Order: sequence, then C-alpha cells, then structure tokens
Amino acid sequence: MTIIKTSPLGPTLETERLYLRPPVKQDFDAFAEMHADEDVMKFLGGIQPKAVAWRTFNALAGSWHMWGFSMFCLIEKETGEWLGRIGPIHPYGWPEHEVGWGLNKAAQGKGYAREAAVATMDYAFDVLGWDKLIHCIAPDNVPSQNIAKRLGSTNLGKTQLPAPYSHLDVDAWGQNREEWRENRKQFFK
Repeated sequence: MTIIKTSPLGPTLETERLYLRPPVKQDFDAFAEMHADEDVMKFLGGIQPKAVAWRTFNALAGSWHMWGFSMFCLIEKETGEWLGRIGPIHPYGWPEHEVGWGLNKAAQGKGYAREAAVATMDYAFDVLGWDKLIHCIAPDNVPSQNIAKRLGSTNLGKTQLPAPYSHLDVDAWGQNREEWRENRKQFFK
C-alpha cells in the first residue's frame, strides 16, 4: 500500500493496478449500476433501487467525514474505470471492524479484490490502528471465502449483522494485527 495523496475527502491509495480513493459524485452511476445487478448483489444484501443505492453511496462518503474511514472506490489505473468498492467499515451495530468488498461483474475474477484488500488491510492495521478485523461472508459465497483464505483469514464462525441485514446468514472470517503481519509476508515472496 502506498498513500499517494490525502485530500479533504480522505486518502488515495495506490497498488500495482489500482487507485483506491473515497467516493466522488461522478462514481454514483457506476455504483448504482453495480447495486442493481442481481448476480453481484446476491451476497451483498440484495439489489438496491437507485434511490436506496444513493443513500448507501452517500453513507459511505459521509463516513469518511464523520469517522475518518470508509470503503474506497476501486479505479483501474490503465482505464480509469470504476470497478467496485472495498475497505474498512464499521456500521452501527456491526459485530467487528470489517474490511469488505464488492466488485462489478466485469472486474470479478481478475485478482482486483485481493490486491485492494491487501492495501486496505494494511491501511486498517497501520493507519487506523485496528487490532483485528473481519470479513462478513455468506456460507455459500465461495469466491469471497477464497479471497479471505488467500489473505490468511480464517472462518471464525457465524455472526449476526444488525437490521436491515439481520436476516442474512453470514460467517465472520478474520484475523488480528499480529496474524496479518505474518500472513502479509506471503505477498512479498
């Protein structure tokens, strides 16, 4: 993870293929399109009509201002394309601090989620000072489980999300800072 700049909106991180930055209003159409995709949103709480996606988008943006962290937007360096959202979140009533992810259909299966998760986990532990974090993953969401495993996270068992997500069946995958420091070494082999 390299922090290439900090603005009033928050930091911009850079990885090999991505820029990770707080949301800006020009991201909304791509954000809303992703949140309307039934396949993409299957494990992310279900599709959201554009009005609901607008509230979600603004909540993520507002979290940067109110709490000093939130999900980053993934921007592909080469094309400038908006790929999804990833990063540190801790909504009210959430079981633990989380690094979560959601990518649009075209960006899935290309290693972007893992690449961005490494940067945002570094950010959560090194900049935000978190002691541990989780990823909330449905038991049948094998692709996300595989990402979590490649990050060194383990299944910690069932967890309960607050309303309006309390009906979702999710496991908490996670690790603490010391485990991440050891697991992180695998990315520098």
